[in-house]
Amino acid sequence: MKNEFLLAFNEVLEEKKLPKEVILDAVQAAMVSAYRRTVNASNAQHVDAVVDPETGNVLIYAEKEVVDSVEDDRTEVSLKDAVQVESEAEIGSMVVVETTPQNFGRVAAQTARQVIQQRIREAEREAQHEHFSSQLGEIVSGVVQAINHAGITLGLDMKAEGLMPRNQMIPGERFRVHDRVRTLLLEVKTSPRGPQIILSRSHKNFLRRLLENEVPEIYHGMVEIRSIAREPGHRSKVAVSALQAGVDPVGACVGIRGVRIQAIVRELHDEKIDVIEWNPDPGQYIAKALSPARVSGVYLNEYTKGAKTATVVVPEDQLSLAIGRDGQNARLAAKLTSWRIDIKSLPEAATDALHKLQSDTPLADLAESQAEILPQIENILAKKAEGRPVTPEEYQVLTQFVERVEGTIIKIEEEIRKVEEEREQVARAGIPNLVFEMPLADFEVSDRLYAVVSGTGYDTIGDLMLKYSLDPDSLDALSGMGPKSWAEFQAAMEDVKQKAQEQELAQKEAEEALALEAEAAEKAAAAEQAEAEALEDVEADVPVGEGVEAEEAPAEEIEADVEAEGEAEAPEDAQAVVVAEGEEKTTSLDDIFELDPSKFDVETGGVSFEEDDDQETKKKKKEKRKKFVEIEYDPDEDVTLVKKKRKRGDESEWEEEWT
Repeated sequence: MKNEFLLAFNEVLEEKKLPKEVILDAVQAAMVSAYRRTVNASNAQHVDAVVDPETGNVLIYAEKEVVDSVEDDRTEVSLKDAVQVESEAEIGSMVVVETTPQNFGRVAAQTARQVIQQRIREAEREAQHEHFSSQLGEIVSGVVQAINHAGITLGLDMKAEGLMPRNQMIPGERFRVHDRVRTLLLEVKTSPRGPQIILSRSHKNFLRRLLENEVPEIYHGMVEIRSIAREPGHRSKVAVSALQAGVDPVGACVGIRGVRIQAIVRELHDEKIDVIEWNPDPGQYIAKALSPARVSGVYLNEYTKGAKTATVVVPEDQLSLAIGRDGQNARLAAKLTSWRIDIKSLPEAATDALHKLQSDTPLADLAESQAEILPQIENILAKKAEGRPVTPEEYQVLTQFVERVEGTIIKIEEEIRKVEEEREQVARAGIPNLVFEMPLADFEVSDRLYAVVSGTGYDTIGDLMLKYSLDPDSLDALSGMGPKSWAEFQAAMEDVKQKAQEQELAQKEAEEALALEAEAAEKAAAAEQAEAEALEDVEADVPVGEGVEAEEAPAEEIEADVEAEGEAEAPEDAQAVVVAEGEEKTTSLDDIFELDPSKFDVETGGVSFEEDDDQETKKKKKEKRKKFVEIEYDPDEDVTLVKKKRKRGDESEWEEEWT
């Protein structure tokens, strides 16, 4: 039994390429299912199966109720048997006991076969999904298994199948069954029949991965792919830049004698690939993107409505090359640079510039400054129209003329755009910020008016209000906006604006109140902290007498360190003596502090005795040596005594005197 089970178990592991735990869990789940079917157990009952992978023995454990007399052995167990499993078992409790039926192995083998197969299939699908999900965007290799009208089916690793639809294939490619094909893993979908893997050879990232595989500089990060524009099977443009000094990005991609790029071209069914160097200057970048055409000038206009527009002027003999077959070169350059490119020949650009100069009012000043050269431009264009030869010098004159006119037009449009932006900022400043957070659905107007304003395409009431402030006529001209609707619209706008202003004012006042409260709390906390620090300093300088706790000491033991300068020996009548309670006492420390607070030194915690005397007496005081006054409390006698220490002679000699 052992050998047969191990052989079968290992065979399944080898065939399915699954972890041992997965197969073992599937077998155990199948045993549980077989037990439920054999004894007709309820699904609510907790049942576990334990399979020994070495011997193949199966043990079933089920949860049962402890009872005195067993009526249904499927759900009940006697107290005697339950105590053997769990010593604390009692009547009414639940215990898990072994309940493996006799001859269960043969019955289970027949009934659990389908469950095991189903679990293994599910485990295979989950493993396939995890494996290929981790490879999204990477190149995988597969063998063609079937070709039909929907696409090509490829056999992949882990016995998975991938589908390459017709729209993801390179036009003109032909494959046969058993051909090995490299593709990009584009997407992994979940379906009832397992993971659905979508492959692609026409995606631009397929070209990116091929470049990374063929060019070590790209793989190691010395060269970066900035942008890719691709029309599969025909032409592609790749913009690259160097991230390390001294590296030629274009040369690295092309390779010696073009060996690197030719390998990619063969993989892509002879697709033409243009590798250009990326440039931070949009003008130079666009000029290189139109290669192999030669460009005379690029004029950028970022303020046109819609996409950013670049007017590119090329020599007349380069026009067809710049546009490409069916506009392919210009289209790929526009995708690569994300600019709208308008290509003109030099004579055409000069004709347009001359027409703008003569008809546009904003160019009147430029027309006056160019009045002398206009006849020459007209003469050159006339010669070109008649088919007469034009000299290179005359072409140079046309190029300079186009540069001046196009440059002036761009400056004028920039100034107009700045004025519009300033006007928009002023209009926006008069609109509450909360209005821009209100969706258009919250606009409280009639259904008919809402149907009109919702057609404007704005998402918030603030955007609609801003448009109304900048251009009221555009809203008034909307279809269905009559006089009554217009009056309702204006009233609703004023109402929304007023409510938003009130909300902003209330919010501002609340924020200010919170700020004041926070500031007051911060000041109070700072004051408490300063007071606590001062109290800690005082307590540190005034220590409690030895053997007496601070909270229980009736008097403090104070040690005053009096410096030699400015200190004098205390006279006898200045001594502070405290006798036993109930007896007459002399001047206490509190009396001294009340009579003259300057006698009490807070920083040292001592009592300073200094008589106000003339200058000669002060000199004598400076000559006096150090003296300490220490107050000590005797708890046994309930007496507080004052002990004076006087320094005599050497530093180590002290004389004590009790009073």
